[in-house]
Amino acid sequence: MDQSTVSSIMNVVSELFPQETSIAIADEKNWIYYQPSKQVDLKIQPGKKVDEDTVTFKALAEQQRISEYKDSHVFGTPYYGMSIPILEDNEPRGAVTAILPREPLTFPTPFLTVKTTDRWLPIPYDKITFLEAQNRKTHVQSKLGNGTHKFNLSEIEYFLPNDIFVRCHRSYIVNIHHIAEIHPDSHSTFLLIMNDKSKVPVSQSYASYFRKLLCF
Repeated sequence: MDQSTVSSIMNVVSELFPQETSIAIADEKNWIYYQPSKQVDLKIQPGKKVDEDTVTFKALAEQQRISEYKDSHVFGTPYYGMSIPILEDNEPRGAVTAILPREPLTFPTPFLTVKTTDRWLPIPYDKITFLEAQNRKTHVQSKLGNGTHKFNLSEIEYFLPNDIFVRCHRSYIVNIHHIAEIHPDSHSTFLLIMNDKSKVPVSQSYASYFRKLLCF
């Protein structure tokens, strides 16, 4: 896998995962790229062989997506990995692995329960307008009322339906069905006018993915 291929992969991967995710890329046998995050750093060294007891090795060996929690005996740090093999003529040519500090959260209900001033309010996903990071919690704005969720924005992002919600900024996730207008804001950025007249920015780092998703 040459450097141009790695660069192309990273252009896509960086738009799919939150900034807190570490990303590792391997060829058939060795690590060739590593981008650590502030939340979890396995200190992977490009050029070294992929250890057998990793999700990356398993994804290459089984030629399928592997998602597993691994303890600290390989890298000295526990992690949750999601590895996808890159196949060519039914042969593994490499793998891209997303490294998270913990397994993504899953909720059994199709709504978020938020805390208001004096009560808790269950809000169905389709009624949520946008979510905003605020003081290590998440502010949820909806047609049924507003409140806060105890988990941060990156934790919530993993279990939100990706056919409805889109990360458009480090601090914002929007429900695309509640976007009324899209305005150019500055170079390579946009400003979203939501159905309730609230305004949400689209940052430069998310603008390309956002445009591709909404086809404009």
